[in-house]
Amino acid sequence: MTPKRVLLIATTTGYQTRSFGEAADRLGVDLVLATDRCKTLEDPWRDRAVPIRFHDEPGSVDAIVREAARDPFVGLLALGDRPVAIAALAGAALGLPQHPVDAARAAQNKRLARERLRAAGLPVPWFASYPLDDPRPFRAGEVPLPCVIKPLVLSGSRGVMRANTLPELRQAHDRLVGLLRSRAVRALRDPDADALLVEEYIPGDEYAIEGLIERGAVRVLAIFDKPDPLEGPFFEETIYVTPSRAPAGRQRAIERAIADAAAALGLHHGPIHGECRVNGDRVYVLEVAARPIGGLCARALRFENGAVGISLEELLLRHALGEPSAPWTREAAASAVMMIPIPHRGVYRGVEGIEVARAVPGVTEIRITAKPDQLLIPLPEGASYLGFIFARGDDARGVIEAVRAAHARLAFAIDRPLPIVGASTRR
Repeated sequence: MTPKRVLLIATTTGYQTRSFGEAADRLGVDLVLATDRCKTLEDPWRDRAVPIRFHDEPGSVDAIVREAARDPFVGLLALGDRPVAIAALAGAALGLPQHPVDAARAAQNKRLARERLRAAGLPVPWFASYPLDDPRPFRAGEVPLPCVIKPLVLSGSRGVMRANTLPELRQAHDRLVGLLRSRAVRALRDPDADALLVEEYIPGDEYAIEGLIERGAVRVLAIFDKPDPLEGPFFEETIYVTPSRAPAGRQRAIERAIADAAAALGLHHGPIHGECRVNGDRVYVLEVAARPIGGLCARALRFENGAVGISLEELLLRHALGEPSAPWTREAAASAVMMIPIPHRGVYRGVEGIEVARAVPGVTEIRITAKPDQLLIPLPEGASYLGFIFARGDDARGVIEAVRAAHARLAFAIDRPLPIVGASTRR
């Protein structure tokens, strides 16, 4: 029997795409990659990758349609924010269930998302969008303080900063403009990088939500607590833990808010990843992305159906094949992942203490993703971590303590970069 083909549209051929390749092998699925980052694959896809360019949506969709004409796809998935619009366009062209194109675009853009949530009567902070050179945010009384300034695009808290005063807002603005005008961001050719968002700072506990939408019906797969406070000036995420320790009533409110936000955006079919803040009895949805959780964090989730256990990647592939997700539920064990933060800018040389850290009770895996001689850049300009620590156990408190204890046993060698002779040290 010819294996069924699923298209995976992704920004890179990194760890997450490898995890999908492994899941496809287990299912006997022919996984085909479409990306603008490589043409030759080192991993186990059995078809040559479809070369696309994320800034050229019509050309990318044409390439996918041509490949489907040669050998049809039965489903498709998108990893990362850039591919979601192409996935929606390709799904419409091929008659495959996906999120609608306008919904995918709205979920990808923070201003559009806020506008749709507000129009639906959902709680949103005060917000306004400005061109990069607009002086209005610095006028007294123009924006509420404290506030948060962020790009309309990018993810993983990149470029997101809190300002408590107008001088702090000016400093944060300068850093954000520098990031958005950097060569790396300009290379994305994203027109939304020419503007920024300023919004009211909402205090409260923050949560991440992983879910699936099956033809309009939202199913929450997991709620992650974020035990480390995210109060600024930057918002670097470190630990995710599930199941949530929030009261049952709060969890139900979070699930309702995510479902309402997904409906307001118009999302219809496929994975979603949400972020929200809870202040008192109000749930403020920060985003509902039309994609699954990124990077290696998906390894913190396992799903069971009787004695059989599968990964999130396998669950999403089954969903893309048209199988219902209902028989699969998140495992009973508690699970945590720590995204190891970069302490300062510098050149990565190595790490000591991995074996001692792996021996911490409850720790199941440590992945160091930084490469020797790699220049490390912390948030808000950076877009990576040193690596990931995973733990499983009987309760959330225990796995949180396990990843913290393992992290304390790791000693990273990071050389600070030498200053450029003659360069100004003033920001």
